[in-house]
Amino acid sequence: MRVIGLMSGTSYDAIDAAAADLRLDGDRLVLEPLGMVSEAYDEELREALAAALPPAATSLAEVCRLDTGIGQAFAAAAVRADRELCGGQAELVASHGQTVYHWTDGGKVHGTLQLGQAAWIAEATGLPVVADFRPRDIAAGGQGAPLVDLIDLLWLRGRPGTPVALNLGGIANLTAPDGTAFDTGPACALIDAAARGFSGGTMAYDVDGALAARGTVHEPLLRRLLEEPYYALPAPKTTGKELFHLGYLRDALAGFGTLRAEDVVATLTMLTARTVADAVLALGTGEVIASGGGVRNPVLMGMLGQRLPGIPLRASDELGLASDAKEAYAFAVLGFLTAHGLAGTEPASTGARHASVLGSITPGRDGLRLPPPGARAPKRLVVT
Repeated sequence: MRVIGLMSGTSYDAIDAAAADLRLDGDRLVLEPLGMVSEAYDEELREALAAALPPAATSLAEVCRLDTGIGQAFAAAAVRADRELCGGQAELVASHGQTVYHWTDGGKVHGTLQLGQAAWIAEATGLPVVADFRPRDIAAGGQGAPLVDLIDLLWLRGRPGTPVALNLGGIANLTAPDGTAFDTGPACALIDAAARGFSGGTMAYDVDGALAARGTVHEPLLRRLLEEPYYALPAPKTTGKELFHLGYLRDALAGFGTLRAEDVVATLTMLTARTVADAVLALGTGEVIASGGGVRNPVLMGMLGQRLPGIPLRASDELGLASDAKEAYAFAVLGFLTAHGLAGTEPASTGARHASVLGSITPGRDGLRLPPPGARAPKRLVVT
């Protein structure tokens, strides 16, 4: 089955559309990557999205407008991926949508909201669309995240030692071979917030870690940031920009006077490296396979490597999945599993009572033709 996976993370800078040929072969799920295209949000939509995210106030009218605009943007990305990567032969679209709120309270997740109405994607492509992946796991008592953990578990199974998968997006998350998976805290979320705040919005992120490279870690600020209670919570746990945002950073900076932008960004980069490394070391891993936008930040990767002496730190590109496309491929896999009636969660990772078939399906132009029942859940993922 040829599937397009659509993903926009907590940095909300662009929509990634990755296409893959997927097939079941005995106990293996075989994935052949076909490539990825990326479509930036237009500036007006991006600004409207940023203005509506917590802790800002918004209205139901604005949520409706965003749901439509994001859905249309995702639809355009899917049409382009089908044309350029699949030759017009895609069979299914799997859309994560854009997370705008993850409702947590006292370490428990009560709900989640991803915008990007699937009907726009189905109408534009003519293909069935799987969307709204996270709510089912939450309804089953889980955290609704991280969902890429099942793909990580299948993919890393059989590698020697105890490899750990690390994703460095807006939020950092880990997956261990025993099924343990959780968000460690911010990856690029606070770094991006600082870059935008100090630049007056002209910088979306710290390009190539240039700001951090010119700065010096401010130890008192780092100690204050490390006092965040989230880091001490047991796994499974999940977080997002509803906690780690520009207002959070401004509160942390209170009382320190005027600090250089470079020093603040260097400190936030060390915060990510420190919290990720502490979580990795607690798992006793022998190898870290990293993906996500943070992999392109050499200062972050250097700090992380220094805090993980003797532990190989590799980008997922070395194993056949482009680090900036891995999450989009992961949702292509989850959509494929849903279409085959197979569970897309690992309860040990999300804390759910049981594994669940994820998402809701919007039929395509020709109705809905699902694969015949009887498929067996794969035990390994092989990337060709």
